[in-house]
Amino acid sequence: MNPLRVTLLCLALMTSSALAGSESDPFLWLEDVAGEKPLQWVEARNQIALAELTSDPRYEEIRDDLLEIYNSRDRIPSVTRYGDHYYNFWQDDVHVRGIWRRCTPESYASSEPVWETVFDVDALAEAEGISWVWQGAVVQDLDYSRALLVLSEGGQDASEYREFDLHTLEFVEDGFQLPSGRNRADWIDRDTLMVGAFPRDDDATDSGYPRRTRIWQRGTPIEAAAIVHEIDAKKTGAFLSVSNNTSGRQRRIYEAISSHEINYWLIEDDLTLSKIEVPTRADIAFFQDQLLIELKSDWTIGDTTYPIGSLVSTHLADFQAGKREFKVLFDPEPRVSLESFTLTRNYVVLNLLDNVNGRIRALQRVVDDWKTSTLNTSAIGNASARAVASDLNDEIFLTTSNFLEPSNLSLADLTTGEITKLKQTPTYFNKTGLAMTQHEATAPDGTKIPYFQVSRADLKLDGTNPTLVYGYGGFQVSMKPGYSGTWGRSWLERGGVYILANIRGGGEFGPQWHQAALKEKRQTSWDDFAAIGEDVIARGVTSPQHLGIMGGSQGGLLVGVAYTQRPDLWGAVVCQVPLLDMLRYHKLLAGASWTGEYGDPEIPAERDFIATYSPYQNLDEHGDYPRILFVTSTHDDRVHPAHARKMAARLESMGHDFLYWENTEGGHGGAANNAERAQLWALSFTFLWRELAE
Repeated sequence: MNPLRVTLLCLALMTSSALAGSESDPFLWLEDVAGEKPLQWVEARNQIALAELTSDPRYEEIRDDLLEIYNSRDRIPSVTRYGDHYYNFWQDDVHVRGIWRRCTPESYASSEPVWETVFDVDALAEAEGISWVWQGAVVQDLDYSRALLVLSEGGQDASEYREFDLHTLEFVEDGFQLPSGRNRADWIDRDTLMVGAFPRDDDATDSGYPRRTRIWQRGTPIEAAAIVHEIDAKKTGAFLSVSNNTSGRQRRIYEAISSHEINYWLIEDDLTLSKIEVPTRADIAFFQDQLLIELKSDWTIGDTTYPIGSLVSTHLADFQAGKREFKVLFDPEPRVSLESFTLTRNYVVLNLLDNVNGRIRALQRVVDDWKTSTLNTSAIGNASARAVASDLNDEIFLTTSNFLEPSNLSLADLTTGEITKLKQTPTYFNKTGLAMTQHEATAPDGTKIPYFQVSRADLKLDGTNPTLVYGYGGFQVSMKPGYSGTWGRSWLERGGVYILANIRGGGEFGPQWHQAALKEKRQTSWDDFAAIGEDVIARGVTSPQHLGIMGGSQGGLLVGVAYTQRPDLWGAVVCQVPLLDMLRYHKLLAGASWTGEYGDPEIPAERDFIATYSPYQNLDEHGDYPRILFVTSTHDDRVHPAHARKMAARLESMGHDFLYWENTEGGHGGAANNAERAQLWALSFTFLWRELAE
């Protein structure tokens, strides 16, 4: 063992022993994010990880390969249309923090678009001496002359809003500005904002999101802005949006009761509220004069039940007047679910998952009915549609890819049926001899759990192949087959087998797939993941000593549980920006907003089932654990870095081996720029190669 590790272990044992009598948790002090003592602890463990992993020749090779990919100027620039321009945020080796830039649609369609720099984040960071990270822009959509630039220090969620002139390309003197916080804002008109902000001490919910919505007039202090809506601090937060519809500017509030329950309100011209009486487990959208309702639970109206996962449409004004007449736009099938939808001027375009593979369906409203058409996509792969400008035309950006085929971006005109290929991501790794297949594992309750495998076509099923399973399994987020230069260059091209898990808790088969693993049913997700590991081993692809797992955020919790519950299945674990202390997660940063997903530790019955799996509390001094690498960020203000810190410290006090890396920037993404991103992934993959291939 590394001599420094031995010294630190002795200190950890002394600390644990000394504090155990007075504190139930001897490592609470590591929750002090920027405290001198915790940061010294972090730096010492960082040095151990760096010393071991950067000395491996594979580290520099992988880092340089990834930096080349991340800085490639041949990447497809993702754009959003505002007025006459396409806008894009871009980072490379010259623009480390990035530039916000624009070009015309005609220029974008060419092989060499001519970009105009709108805003330079690097220049602002240098001028102000602050490590600014771009978080987006809220563009005024009446004449597209102004924007609110959203910037955070070090990449955290808390962000500043600053008004910016899109003609002069300068900040507006005495313009709208919000100090750092989990702010929300949108334009009502050029001189009026609807905002969720924090001018008062009690403006934040327990989760740290806005609890009051204000109408803010230019030239007045925000403290004087009229409050039009507020919620109890125990709720998650109040969110907002403004857009045009057939009746004019529509102002909406999304009152998040929990992470999965929402009340919806319209703000009338006289600032009174009009509730939209849909189930709290539903998502809504507005199309022409229609209200679209995507159901996250069954909804019975009279003698008719609209099932969970459905998308229905009704006339908004009639619905608000009490009528309940619906058209079904999507009816879920056993293995086909609605992933999302996008709106053009005359079409509702559905992004579907058919056994986790992407399919596109377009619905055109014709009088009081709907006409359906389907766009062709590949058998295995991801396909997604996104409206170019919903208020202008019926064009969509169509993106397709799979594990071995780089992303293709096309412009599809739904009116004419014409599809024009615009861009293609370069080939970032050698796919020769590689194959992608789809398999199913059987969970303990008999449910078939799909997963994808990417490997050599002539793979020998002798149990010796370095194999990595990636999973998430939460918040109805789907793991879809797509192209990744990171995985291809760092893992597949070097001979590794990649497994993508589609476990319950995700959204691969709609909201019912997600809800099968909520709260007290969370063990379902953990069992699904283990079942995939067992199936991969049973098929001869690999064996426990060559089988690694990786996940971030909720996926970090997933692999943390897999590490403590089934250490016999894995040879190495990479645990990124994780949740791990599930009995305190609700007290740390945005944790209180996730009680709808995991349960509330303050409720005894819910605390009991959380305690059965919480990784931090379920560590065993005598456990035979695989080696684990923790990756987190000091500036992550969504999932507290103390989860990883405390887990590592407790392992250290028990004498278990691990590596720990905490980046000082990057927020919940773990990295603020391409160089940091390349370092983070190079450390992760070097660790996996060392543990699984040797």
